Amino acid sequence: MGIMKALVIHVDLGDLDRDAHAQEFLLLARSAGARVVGEVTARRSRPDPAYFIGSGKVKEISALIRDTNPDVVLFDQPLSPAQQRNLERAFGVRVVDRVLLILDIFALRAQSREGKLQVELAQLQHLSTRLTGLGSQLEQQQGGIGLRGPGESQLELDRRLIGRRVKLLRERIKKVRRQRATQRRSRLRSGVTTVSLVGYTNAGKSTLFNALTRSDAYTANKLFATLDTTTRRVWVEGTGQVVVSDTVGFIRDLPPTLVAAFRATLEETVSADVLFHVVDNSSSLRDEHIQEVNKVLADIGADHIPCVMVYNKIDLTGHTPRIDYDDHGTIARVLVSAEKRLGLDLLRETLVELGQIVETNGFNV
Repeated sequence: MGIMKALVIHVDLGDLDRDAHAQEFLLLARSAGARVVGEVTARRSRPDPAYFIGSGKVKEISALIRDTNPDVVLFDQPLSPAQQRNLERAFGVRVVDRVLLILDIFALRAQSREGKLQVELAQLQHLSTRLTGLGSQLEQQQGGIGLRGPGESQLELDRRLIGRRVKLLRERIKKVRRQRATQRRSRLRSGVTTVSLVGYTNAGKSTLFNALTRSDAYTANKLFATLDTTTRRVWVEGTGQVVVSDTVGFIRDLPPTLVAAFRATLEETVSADVLFHVVDNSSSLRDEHIQEVNKVLADIGADHIPCVMVYNKIDLTGHTPRIDYDDHGTIARVLVSAEKRLGLDLLRETLVELGQIVETNGFNV
């Protein structure tokens, strides 16, 4: 299916970072393949139970829909099943909320069998609450934003059959988790230092991964360009073999179903000896992104793992490569440019120092 025309609805609930939230949602929309034909901002002190936005704004948007004729309306907040149904009836066009849009991007990006299983599980869990009233839409659906992943026949299944499918997917994902655990135990026995790259989506993790490991993992200026964990061994003079993993990027308010469904992938992070927290140093929201990543790391039980901040994209900020130490003489952050390959030698020095700590103190120092 070609590029879809989308009307974007922003809801201002009084958040201080409203503009940043809106810009991020537009990037999500474009990452899903949408062409934005219009934007509307609705201001609310609290969500309306029926429509999330007010009835007056619903009428205003309905008129705009007649003028712009979008294929889909993208709503930048999570909607309840009732709110989504009410808006679709009022607008006469499919409505995709923030959660479903993120799920859709994941379905678009997933390449490995494991990634596809996890995406389908998250989608089915989300859509199982929204089956009522979807029948006529499903009969006419031809794919597109909000409808990727499980096929038409999958979505037409009743709750009982969807429940069976969810159970099957969970069993398959458990098998993947066992396989990963076996691989981790093998690395543990070999005494190889393991490093996971984590960070906010689009921070440059895959570019850094490629630079460190001389690989060609997919990179793009899109949200969630990387979904499937990629692992490579790299030889670092002074410490030997190091296993480096590139992981899915985080984002604010990541749907709970995705955090749960991707636990098998994220366990690669939980089991690492060291985390490289990659930060887009050129972003005006740098500190907020750091907080969001730390929040997710805590959610998955990885906040105890030693972490080095890697401030990336310094070529855009005029900084020079360097290592900063904390008051205890421990490496706190490294400034690099993965794109320009600046500061990679400092990262290798960091790996040597961390490798020595891991060798002295054991796994998960």
